[in-house]
Amino acid sequence: MKDFCIIGSGISGSTIAHILSKKYSLDVYDKARGAGGRSSNKKFNQSESFDHGLQYISPKSTQFKRFINNLITKKIVKKWPGKHIFLNKDKKEDKKHAKIIGNKGNNSVSKYLLKNINCIFNTELIKISNKDKIWELNFSDGTKKFYKSLILTCPFPQLKKLSKKYIKHSFINKKVKMDANITVMMVTKKVKPNISSYFFSDEILGWAAYENSKKRFKSDYDLWTLQSTYKWANKVINKNKINKLDNAKILINKFFELTNLKKNKVVHIQNHGWKYSSNSKPLNIKSYWNSSIRLGACADWFVGSRLESGWLSAKDLSLKIKK
Repeated sequence: MKDFCIIGSGISGSTIAHILSKKYSLDVYDKARGAGGRSSNKKFNQSESFDHGLQYISPKSTQFKRFINNLITKKIVKKWPGKHIFLNKDKKEDKKHAKIIGNKGNNSVSKYLLKNINCIFNTELIKISNKDKIWELNFSDGTKKFYKSLILTCPFPQLKKLSKKYIKHSFINKKVKMDANITVMMVTKKVKPNISSYFFSDEILGWAAYENSKKRFKSDYDLWTLQSTYKWANKVINKNKINKLDNAKILINKFFELTNLKKNKVVHIQNHGWKYSSNSKPLNIKSYWNSSIRLGACADWFVGSRLESGWLSAKDLSLKIKK
C-alpha cells in the first residue's frame, strides 16, 4: 500500500506530488486525459494547440519567481513577447511582471513536476471513506484503491461534496464562490496579425490570445483562444453544454467587433466551459492538513485566483505534513 494518493494534476497536485515523492510512495489521479488541470493545453492537430485554461504565468512572490526562473533555465517555460493590447479601462495593466508561458504548452509546468511520478488519468474519484486510518477510494470505473494518506486538490464544491464528513475546520462551511469561464478555440484563414493578446473592456469577452505568437508551431492558419468574462460565464455556464455553438458564436462575433480584425473564414470552433475557474477571495488558511487521519487539501482557491496561488498552497501543505 502506498503512502499518498493525490487527486488532481494541476499546479497544486503536481507541486505537492513532486515534493512528497522525494520521501514517500504515491500515485496521482485525474479525471482529465492529461496533466495540467486548469493549465490544460488542447491540440488542434499533432503540432498546433491552444492554451484553453491558464493564459500565462506572472510571478510575484520571491519564492515563486525563483521557481519560475529555474524553469526558464531548464527551458520548461519562456517569456511571451509581442504586442499585448490592454483595453480594459476599469483595471490597471500590470507591466512590472513578465508574461511567462510553457515552452510546449501551459501544462508544461505540471508535466515537468510529474515527470517521474505514476499518474492515472481518465479516472474520477466519486467517494472516499476512512476505516482504521486507511483511506478507501471509489472511482467512477468501479475500482477501489487503498492508501495511508489522501490529498485533494479539486475545486471547492467538489472537495466539499467528497470530504465534508471528515473535514472539521471552519473553512469547509464557508460559501466559496468559484467563478465560471467559457473558452472558445477558434481557427481562421491566415491574416497573421502583429498582436500577441488583447485584454478587453467588455461585458462578455474578456481576453483573446493569438496562439501563433507563442512560437511553438508554424501554421497555415491563425489560432485564437477567446475567454469570456466571469460575469457572463456565470450566467450561461449551466446550459453551456447544450448551447455550445451559440455561445461560441457570441464570443467570436464580439472578438471581430472589438478588434476590427478582418473577419476571415472560421474553419474550426471548439467551446470549453470551466464551471469552477477561480476564486478571487482568498481564505484565511493556505492549505489544510489533519495529521490524525492523514487528510490534506491544497488548491489555488485557498490563496487566490492565479496559478501562483495553487503553487503557494501546495508549498504550505508540504510544510504542514513535515511537522
